Amino acid sequence: MGEYRCGNCTGELCTAGCSRHADKLNTYDWLADLPDNASATEVVEVQFKPPRKGYFLNTNHLPLVKGDVVAVEASPGHDVGTVTMTGRLVPLQLKKANLKPGTELKKIYRKARQVDIDKYEEAKKREHETMIESRQIALSLGLKMKIGDVEYQGDGNKAIFYYIADERVDFRQLIKVLADRFHVRIEMKQIGARQEAGRIGGIGPCGRELCCATWMTSFVSVSTAAARFQDISLNPQKLAGQCAKLKCCMNYEVDQYMESLKKLPSREITLHTQDNEYFFFKADILAKKVTYSTDKRALVNEQTISAKRAFEVMQMNREGVKPESLEEGGREPEVTSSDLLNQDNITRFDSKNTKRKKKHKKKAKDE
Repeated sequence: MGEYRCGNCTGELCTAGCSRHADKLNTYDWLADLPDNASATEVVEVQFKPPRKGYFLNTNHLPLVKGDVVAVEASPGHDVGTVTMTGRLVPLQLKKANLKPGTELKKIYRKARQVDIDKYEEAKKREHETMIESRQIALSLGLKMKIGDVEYQGDGNKAIFYYIADERVDFRQLIKVLADRFHVRIEMKQIGARQEAGRIGGIGPCGRELCCATWMTSFVSVSTAAARFQDISLNPQKLAGQCAKLKCCMNYEVDQYMESLKKLPSREITLHTQDNEYFFFKADILAKKVTYSTDKRALVNEQTISAKRAFEVMQMNREGVKPESLEEGGREPEVTSSDLLNQDNITRFDSKNTKRKKKHKKKAKDE
């Protein structure tokens, strides 16, 4: 084990398992230091322009490690990418990529030479200009689509145009114009709004880099039901991410919340004590605490009890017994209201302003 620190992780790490460049969708190879790990399989994971990855056969048995730049088979010509994983974890990544069994994998030709790298860098410099010009061409053809990104193949003979469209687009004429203008083979790939946000990148409201730009590869649909289960306010501005779709992170904990909701009492059932009737008001789902109120519309005579105690009171009510209080062995609390106007004096700001005015008057007189 060697001590190595990078931008994505800290501490003592196996240098062969951690990439020395902060690529998107980087995966730490925690089996890299095992004996004969690299020779466990011929399949190697290669990353191109993030988030595109591919899997290739190392038929020439090249001594590849994570971070090596390689030239791989493409159609037509060759492409240039970076090795991101070798060894025993690659078959697991293949399952994650949902590659169909029997899919024929292409080969790794060699480690990239300086000539290959020069062609690759030259092609990459053309991507931004190509994207801007292709957008203008699509607009002139009257196509309702947005070209979000362009990726050139390592040898510069092919370009992938990533586009977004709400409806089906007939881009046959567009392909002819692009091929005639840029003199490369054209491939069109439709992506969604979430995938576009992942390609662009950015910082989320949590303060971390976007999940779609760092580790997410598959996007599951998100519904407002996930927000309801977690008692999140249904505010479209807060629920939407930078892609203008519902945030993917709302699905992370929804299963835990749904499991915890099963252990809470129903919202429809009211609790009866000797003096009052209590209505369900809100619940702290993970803490398994429920707040009841004597008023259906406002938080009056607030009582927060555990879910266990709520079930006990329900069972007592079914048997015709009304406890003295919702609290175990406690007395009925005094009637209170959580009206915001009762918490503070509404003239509290006026009193501060009068003090400031008096100070200003004193200063003016002294001058």
